[in-house]
Amino acid sequence: MSASERRATAGLAAIFGLRMLGLFFIMPVFALYADGLTGATPTLIGLAIGAYGLTQALLQIPMGMLSDRIGRRPVIFGGLAVFALGSVVAALSTGIWGVIAGRALQGSGAIAAAVMALAADHTRERQRTKAMAFIGVSVGLAFMLALIIAPSVAAAMGLSGLFWITAALALGAMGLLHWLVPAPATRSHDRDIRAGTFTEVLRHPDLLRLDASVLLLHLIMTAQFVVLPVVIGEVVGLSPAAHWQVYVPVMMVSALLMFPAIGVGEAKRVMHRLVVVAVALLIAGELALADTIGVGPWAFVAALLVYFTAFNVLEASLPSLVSRFAPAHARGAALGVFSTAQFVGAFLGGVLGGATYGRFGAEGVFVASAALAALWLVLVLGLQAPSVRNADVCANQIADNH
Repeated sequence: MSASERRATAGLAAIFGLRMLGLFFIMPVFALYADGLTGATPTLIGLAIGAYGLTQALLQIPMGMLSDRIGRRPVIFGGLAVFALGSVVAALSTGIWGVIAGRALQGSGAIAAAVMALAADHTRERQRTKAMAFIGVSVGLAFMLALIIAPSVAAAMGLSGLFWITAALALGAMGLLHWLVPAPATRSHDRDIRAGTFTEVLRHPDLLRLDASVLLLHLIMTAQFVVLPVVIGEVVGLSPAAHWQVYVPVMMVSALLMFPAIGVGEAKRVMHRLVVVAVALLIAGELALADTIGVGPWAFVAALLVYFTAFNVLEASLPSLVSRFAPAHARGAALGVFSTAQFVGAFLGGVLGGATYGRFGAEGVFVASAALAALWLVLVLGLQAPSVRNADVCANQIADNH
């Protein structure tokens, strides 16, 4: 990457990471503190956790298209301002419906498509996948930091304090956009949002399998965090501020296990099969979580490690496979649909997780997640190996341009 590409990519990754950190902040703790909100029920708590996903899903593609009309930076600035406003609404709310409204407003600042488009504008085609990968890494880092930091912050400042911090993070991201990311001289992403490319993407069977995969991955993940904070307190016996003692070692070990798995998948060109293995591992983790609730802390933590190892492998593998299956001219459209599916999954996970918890308890959430993952496993068994043809086409286009 050139110096300008590195600067723009780093800035956009930091902006996206700060925003996602704000969205993830409540996940490890909300179920523990939401009982103090007026009108809170398990179903409404789940809705509050997942509400941002619905508005994200509805507005992601329209906001991306708007960025082609008025520019990427104005859309990103506006989206971050709306996100900050939603955080303030949630921070000032004393009832569950006010928090739901704030979370929905947070999600209305749907900037993922615009951020990816601006990254494409600032990078040459041969460097674009690297830029997308850095942005993806920032999301994973934000998720990990939220698991580590949020319990201590919530213990010290309560839920309102968390939402005030998310508002501050949004303002910080606006500052990064102003100082680090210049307006692009040209737009290289416009061709990726034509109606025809969306039709092509929606007819591609392997891309549809990957879209369904990210939807189910985030559905299950969001459902877990309706119950995980409660279960960790009951099974492991830790106060909310001490939950990092579970999350930190589990996330670190699962990350160490993830890298060699992906390395083997890349080297052997069997990433599509790695997805199948990871989904099977996720099923095992869910069933183990359900089975170890009454067994003891060490068995439960081991089951949690199995789940997060599978989650991290899938979180890293799925976007990479999307970029390989998508034709070069439709890569932006494919990533837009993929992002929309991800946020639909987050919304459904919160709603279904809360409803399931209210009726069947934490064990029911884990068992239901395993059942969904079993259907998912059948789906991904049909996933084909990515063709090298798309990579060859990209290489030929680069050669023609230079």
